[in-house]
Amino acid sequence: MTKSNSPFPVKAVILDWAGTVIDFGCMAPVEALIDVFAAEGIAITAAEARADMGRAKLDHLRAILAEPGVAARWLKAKGSASGEEDVAQLYAQLEPAMEAAATRAAQLIPGAAATVAELRKLGVRIGSGTGYTRQMMRGIEPAAAAQGYAPDVVICAGETPSGRPAPHMSWAAMIAMDVWPARACIKIDDAPVGIAEGRNAGCWTVGLSGSGNEVGLDLASYRALGDAERRAVLKQAEARLKAAGADYVIEDISELLPVVHAIARRIAQA
Repeated sequence: MTKSNSPFPVKAVILDWAGTVIDFGCMAPVEALIDVFAAEGIAITAAEARADMGRAKLDHLRAILAEPGVAARWLKAKGSASGEEDVAQLYAQLEPAMEAAATRAAQLIPGAAATVAELRKLGVRIGSGTGYTRQMMRGIEPAAAAQGYAPDVVICAGETPSGRPAPHMSWAAMIAMDVWPARACIKIDDAPVGIAEGRNAGCWTVGLSGSGNEVGLDLASYRALGDAERRAVLKQAEARLKAAGADYVIEDISELLPVVHAIARRIAQA
């Protein structure tokens, strides 16, 4: 990788994947989680599947199993509370299910490829991190590349000592891209835990309110919302992302460039 000597104040962006650049609405993880729990005779809701979205999937499973309603259903169905053996068994089923669902949902979010192309023209490095494992990403990366999106680095769940909200994936991406300081980098994510990761890493943070987990609608359903309903769900999503520490909140990645330029001006004036 050739080191960038661009004078532009923003040296890198670190993008999440599902709900940020692919899979509008972050639908694939919900589908896979519901199916895997159903195979164990446990019904979980989409809201329960989404509550801890963005975490590494082992941590995500632990969080779902700890949710009181799910824990009660598990106890009733299984006769005992869940433990790490159950987490391991669920995960063994989840990894291939997630890989298949995520590959099916690997369409780029409108505006993603064009936005990244403009960032590259500015000399900005394109990093990425994901709660998916490397296996889960096997179908996504070539599908995204075929649509014009191939980041400089991909950091996957399990490749750092701790997952989100720890800063390690963002730090690993910055190290791989040889960019610093962290305040010259922007972390972009649709989930509060990803915003917390960026804050903990010392980066600027941009939340995506419409395209990701916080609204949780596929593109067609999202576009079918009436104006008032869309404003309402965006307001709720924006509040949750700002509560997690987002410096800026936009609807989706197509609105990113003006924010990058605003951050660049703030960096230059510091």
